[in-house]
Amino acid sequence: MKIFILCILWIAIVNINVTAQSKQELKVKAAVSNLYQAMIDANETVLNQLTHAKLSYGHSGGAVDDKKIFVEKIVSGKSDFVKIDNEIESIAIDKNIALVRHKLAATTNDNGKPGEVNLKILLIFKKKNGKWLLIGRQAVKA
Repeated sequence: MKIFILCILWIAIVNINVTAQSKQELKVKAAVSNLYQAMIDANETVLNQLTHAKLSYGHSGGAVDDKKIFVEKIVSGKSDFVKIDNEIESIAIDKNIALVRHKLAATTNDNGKPGEVNLKILLIFKKKNGKWLLIGRQAVKA
């Protein structure tokens, strides 16, 4: 009987941990989705709300932008995303940091020039005041 009760308690504890992690993963997935929609919409206000002040945004070509430059490029159309599809491969969360690895396929129109990109992305989110904010991004060509 004791073994049975211990097994039930162990299953309950594991279930609570998995559920809690799943809720956080869902919040991180929502942050990714909201970020990409704001990039498509070139919504300056939302982009500023979803990114950390110390953002380091690495491009597949080697350039690295801070938050101000990242937002300016999106809003100005210098970096214009028409459509973004992403396939999340993994989310790893440790306290207030989340690492998201995914594949990204996008239709672009940078400076009025149509294009397509296929990238592998690492996004780093930091939880601040209950919100997941993008603090780092690095892309490599797929």
